[in-house]
Amino acid sequence: MIAKPSIIIADDHPLLLKGLNDFLIEREYNLVGLANDGLEAYNQIAEKMPEIAILDIQMPQMSGIEIAQICRTKQFTTKIVLITLHKEKELYQKAQELNIFGYILKEFALEEIENCIKTVTDGKHFFSPKIKELISGFSETETENLNILTPSEKKILKLIAMDKTTREIAEQLFISHRTVEKHRSNIINKLKITDPKTNSLLIWAKENHELLK
Repeated sequence: MIAKPSIIIADDHPLLLKGLNDFLIEREYNLVGLANDGLEAYNQIAEKMPEIAILDIQMPQMSGIEIAQICRTKQFTTKIVLITLHKEKELYQKAQELNIFGYILKEFALEEIENCIKTVTDGKHFFSPKIKELISGFSETETENLNILTPSEKKILKLIAMDKTTREIAEQLFISHRTVEKHRSNIINKLKITDPKTNSLLIWAKENHELLK
């Protein structure tokens, strides 16, 4: 049986801390410490060097981000997982810059924590699909559908997003008008665009242009 990683958890909300503690204990995780403020959390990390530290972003004394910054500066091996109610893009980007291994929303914590721990233990990053969706504005379904497109279809979709007409696309790609129309039809089917408006594909391309980069 593979040994479970040593874990420290920290949150300044007693009920949330107890709930997470009870959940992990019930599932027999190797919980080695609890903290209800940032300074206590940092001291426990420095003393016990757990494999994973699950930290609330906002805590008295020190925030989860501040702890992560110090741990990185001191080259601690503890993998930091941030748990938060906050959905601001800036915090998410800061977490990525600091090479934080996990970022999950409190409202989905008990649903995602085990998957997060497993992923992080394997040395991979876990960012809640929910927060990615909230921050990017793109649903996983939209991303998955886009991945089904062929390189030619993606190229045409980019040109559509640039307001190119069917004729302009045909001329630019040296293909026939009919071929462009066929590609447009395939793209609409693959993206599952059901809007009856004639410019529905253009609207989709404009709204999701960031995905096309």
